[in-house]
Order: sequence, then structure tokens, then C-alpha cells
Amino acid sequence: MPGPSDQDKDFPYWLVIVGVTVTWLFYEVLANDIYSQTLTTLLRGLWTTVYVTLVGYAGASLLGLLLALAMMSRFIVLRQAARLYVEVMRGVPIIVLLLYVAFVVAPGMVEGWNLLAAQIGLEPVRTRDFPLIARAIMALILAYASFLAEVFRAGLQSVDRGQIEAAESLGLNGWQRFRHIVFPQAFRTILPPYGNDFVAMVKDSSLVSVLGVADIAQLGKVTAAGNFRYFETYNVVALLYLTMTIGLSLILRRVEVRLRARTQR
Repeated sequence: MPGPSDQDKDFPYWLVIVGVTVTWLFYEVLANDIYSQTLTTLLRGLWTTVYVTLVGYAGASLLGLLLALAMMSRFIVLRQAARLYVEVMRGVPIIVLLLYVAFVVAPGMVEGWNLLAAQIGLEPVRTRDFPLIARAIMALILAYASFLAEVFRAGLQSVDRGQIEAAESLGLNGWQRFRHIVFPQAFRTILPPYGNDFVAMVKDSSLVSVLGVADIAQLGKVTAAGNFRYFETYNVVALLYLTMTIGLSLILRRVEVRLRARTQR
């Protein structure tokens, strides 16, 4: 059984530095009224950040998996359409996509719905009835689906073809092969980049603040503009994001180590 690498045995000095920094910031929050008031305000945006991240990543995962399967399809039209989507979306900055979805796609969807509603006797809706948070989540789904599609495709294609053929010879249909043979093995390959993209989504969720969505970043901007204490305010903003991302990274790393150890048994 191969042992841990030198990198795995390194003492995590970086974690000690981060831990000391976070501890100092938490102390300032408890001891300093400005920090304490700022944290109380920003915590109202924490749940928005969590909601946007979870819903956006769940939608992106589903769409990304469908795109990955389309890129592996035996039909060239599906393969080319999925590849076109992935390459275009990966080439557009997320903030540009966010603005495009919010101010071009969403109004277009409302206009299309109103045309349909007029034909079937339903009430029209206004663009303002399309919540900004929903537009932001839609943009994140469209953007991250293109990244996750490549993650899923690489993982699914890493499964040995011989095992799939063996499953076919046993009479398993396509869904059964995917559920019992392909995906469980692909999951070990998929998990590290999949987890990294989830952490990245936590950070990129801050982009929704450009639409005025009341997440951590937006409330931090409003708070700093009101009290002019930019140093303290953005220290707390950084603390919240750092706590979430470092915590998630450590959890994902632990899961990866356990999966690796189970595979090597």
C-alpha cells in the first residue's frame, strides 16, 4: 500500500497563519463595538450568500451533468451543441454574463411570456416582477454548468471501458450501468475539482452584489459607505468569506483523504 506523500506529511503552517488571523479578527469583533455592529449587519447577508450558492450550485450540477452526457453522446448534433455552449460560456466573464442575464435575458423572457399569455388569456407580468436574486442565480447556473460539464465529462470518461462492457454483458441497461458502475467510480475522480468549484462559487456569489442583491458583499459596501470605516467593514467581510471557504476546503480535503484510503485498501 503506498504511503502518504511528502506534501501530505507537511505540517500545515499555512493553516496556523490563517487560524491566528481569523482568531484575531474574531477577538476584534468581540472587543470592538464597530466590528461587532458591522458583523451583526453583515450576518443578515450571510443567508443570502448561502442560499445563492446552494441553489446556484445545485442547478449548475444538474445542467453540467446533462451537458457532459450530451458531449459524450453518439449523436453529433448533441455533442456539437453541448461543446458550443461550454466553450462560449467559459469564454465570457461571469460578471458580464450576470449583467447580460439580468438586463437582456430576463426582460426577453418576460416579453416572451407576455406574448404567450396574451394568446392564452393570462395576465402579463412586468420585468420588475422577475426578482434580481433569481436573475443572479440563473446567471451563476449558466456559468458554472460549463465548468462542471468538463469536470463530469473527465470523470465519466476515466472509467475503464472494459467494466462498462462487462456490465452490458450482464444485461444492465444504460441507467443501471451509469448508477451502479460508471458514476460510483467516476465520483472519486470528480470530487476534488467538483469541491474546488463549489468553494469558487461561494466566492463568486459575491458578484451578485452588482445587482443590488443583499448578500455579504453588498451589505458590506452599503455599511462602509455609511460609516466610512472601510478597514473594519471589509475585514469583517473578508472574515466571513474566509471562514466559509477555508472551512469547506478542510472538509473536502478530509473527504478526499478518506476516499483515497478506502480505494487503496
